Amino acid sequence: MEMEKHYKERFEAQRRLAEKIAPFMEVNDILETMRAEIRVIVPTAMESCILLLDPDAQQYTRPLQCALYDRPVNCLACKRNRSAIQRAINKKKGVVVSSSDPIVRQDGSKVKIGPEAAIPVVVNDDILAVVSVVARPGSEFTRKDFYMIRDFSETLRNVLSNAKKHWEMTQEKIRIGQMLTHLSPFVPESVRNIVEKNPEMLTQDKEKKDVSVLFLDLEGYTRLSASRSEAEVNELVEKMFSSFVDPIHRSHGDINETAGDGLMIIFKDHDSKTNAINSVKAGFDIFDQNREINRHLASDLEPINVNIGINSGTALVGMTRFKGSLGTRMTFTASGPVTNLAARLASHSKGGDILIGEETKDLINGLWPLYDRGLAKLKGIEEPLRIFSLLRKE
Repeated sequence: MEMEKHYKERFEAQRRLAEKIAPFMEVNDILETMRAEIRVIVPTAMESCILLLDPDAQQYTRPLQCALYDRPVNCLACKRNRSAIQRAINKKKGVVVSSSDPIVRQDGSKVKIGPEAAIPVVVNDDILAVVSVVARPGSEFTRKDFYMIRDFSETLRNVLSNAKKHWEMTQEKIRIGQMLTHLSPFVPESVRNIVEKNPEMLTQDKEKKDVSVLFLDLEGYTRLSASRSEAEVNELVEKMFSSFVDPIHRSHGDINETAGDGLMIIFKDHDSKTNAINSVKAGFDIFDQNREINRHLASDLEPINVNIGINSGTALVGMTRFKGSLGTRMTFTASGPVTNLAARLASHSKGGDILIGEETKDLINGLWPLYDRGLAKLKGIEEPLRIFSLLRKE
């Protein structure tokens, strides 16, 4: 009931605090604002301190200075060994000491104080900080004062937790960056992005997953390379591939890597039907982008078609390392017959067609018109396979 009695005042104090700390990005600015606000809400406060006990605190903020001294002194150095602080640390809960020894300055002079309140900030059983409030001599803390200080300590817990997590994430990115520095010339950008988000994939074993794999090849690349300078060819290919990136990501595809005139894209994050649907959507988007780019090619250039092959099924998915004389190359890939057939379908495709295997056909049947292309003998596959197209023959 006592807590409810002061609910409105506590709520207003928290609202004011939230408004005051909202503009700040630096943790130290937030802490200074919080300690100043504690002095306002606790009328008897002579000084308030935030003692940073987290060993990593110096990495993400600076220690506060105690105002009870005639020159700057770290709050931690000033109060760490005081009775109220030690009791709060040992009990891992808030305490109030009715009378305390005076503060002794470096010159030997003493500052008389009244009661002390100390409330620890605990995260995952670790004490990150202690909120310390010293009252004026002859005064006392009310129950409301204690609740107010405790409310502020809970806000402080969130502030310090977020600051620590942000610092830890930054450290992890630095560690991953250092780990991949010697590999960077051989690692596709998409792989670096995947590893930054999920560093555990560096050592994680491959796992079986239902995937859809899309391969695309540029038809006429060899002809183009023979008639144009390397710089012109690279510029055109980069323009084409760049236009495919957004449609691929929009359909939740991972660009595995580029190989001169081709791309491999994996759709793996959903159930088998959704992966197949996403791969087909990406195929249509790539087809449209390719047609638009061809419209704007120089008049002396023949259209460059993008041939696409899509296949679905179970594959081994994970990080793969290739070691060679130039170093180690990493890629995130799906391996097995599913991937092999998708590549063969892309090679078999002509004139910008989109070919799919029977597994993909079964997963998307009824959603788009499908055109039977009959049995086809694909390179590296013994038995002829029935293949289907997503495009009507013109």
